Amino acid sequence: MLVAGLLLWASLLTGAWPSFPTQDHLPATPRVRLSFKELKATGTAHFFNFLLNTTDYRILLKDEDHDRMYVGSKDYVLSLDLHDINREPLIIHWAASPQRIEECVLSGKDVNGECGNFVRLIQPWNRTHLYVCGTGAYNPMCTYVNRGRRAQDYIFYLEPERLESGKGKCPYDPKLDTASALINEELYAGVYIDFMGTDAAIFRTLGKQTAMRTDQYNSRWLNDPSFIHAELIPDSAERNDDKLYFFFRERSAEAPQSPAVYAR
Repeated sequence: MLVAGLLLWASLLTGAWPSFPTQDHLPATPRVRLSFKELKATGTAHFFNFLLNTTDYRILLKDEDHDRMYVGSKDYVLSLDLHDINREPLIIHWAASPQRIEECVLSGKDVNGECGNFVRLIQPWNRTHLYVCGTGAYNPMCTYVNRGRRAQDYIFYLEPERLESGKGKCPYDPKLDTASALINEELYAGVYIDFMGTDAAIFRTLGKQTAMRTDQYNSRWLNDPSFIHAELIPDSAERNDDKLYFFFRERSAEAPQSPAVYAR
């Protein structure tokens, strides 16, 4: 839900957390969850009052230069003020075409849970633009969003004339997670690239170089992964040595019949 996601973000921004166990009473496992009750108890949570006809909000991008937070949902891209999420939210309605939705439904997909444009990628392209991708009712598509040069500009609009295919950048199925990073105008994405959701790959697209992907259906590379995050991590003082790490979970390739899932 949007409210829960934004409330948690507000708490993280302020650094205010509920009390944790003392040194003498540390839990046996790391704490990885914060309940809604505990979140409210911090006193830092703020409700987002502008309601949209969707409950799918999972893509968040913080922009400290513009003091904005960008949110991707079903059929919408939002730009919110980091200091007051209810202050003049900027909203783009980006839905799939009626014809595409009809074709999606005829293929056997659910009209509400699958046949919409679920935004699954928001990346900074340059100082003035974002690169965004959505599932497009099982026909992935991407384009650019103009966010202006300064926060005071309050510019936020889609550039439909720059619409392009999202294959290899965004999944067909909105239930499948993706992880991505845009570096020097090259997009690296961990994504399922086929209609059936069986062909997982790490893709490099955009830029001047030829598109490249990991080997198809090679379980030594990826075995039914669930992508979590992509992060550029310095390897040395030389920037050309930096590494882009993909974090994901996958089924055991060593024991195919085992239900074990490993973090990679």
